Amino acid sequence: MRIGELARRTGVSARYLRHYEQAGLVSSVRAANGYRVYEEAAVVRVTNIRYLLDAGLTLDDVAAFRSCLDGDLPSAPPSARGLEIARERLAVLDARIAAQTAARNRLAAALDARSDGHR
Repeated sequence: MRIGELARRTGVSARYLRHYEQAGLVSSVRAANGYRVYEEAAVVRVTNIRYLLDAGLTLDDVAAFRSCLDGDLPSAPPSARGLEIARERLAVLDARIAAQTAARNRLAAALDARSDGHR
């Protein structure tokens, strides 16, 4: 299938598909006319990539799952490495949330102090 068809079937833009391909997560062959052609299995692979990205992982994190992107990833038992990656990403997200919450609280306190409580 061509890139437009894969994009339509997965809900992922052609731009992102090219990005996934550049990252080595999806592969295609070039037709004689230069168009990218993907195998049917690319639908599952891209769906799994989106599943992991939507869960908060990065493309670098997803690369560690390359060997299992063609299966039923949401139902498969996680590997020890997969759990480790997820825990590391969760710690990063928790730290970012804590930093943003602290910044928000400082800003709210500054506004309260200067505007008699009227934001």
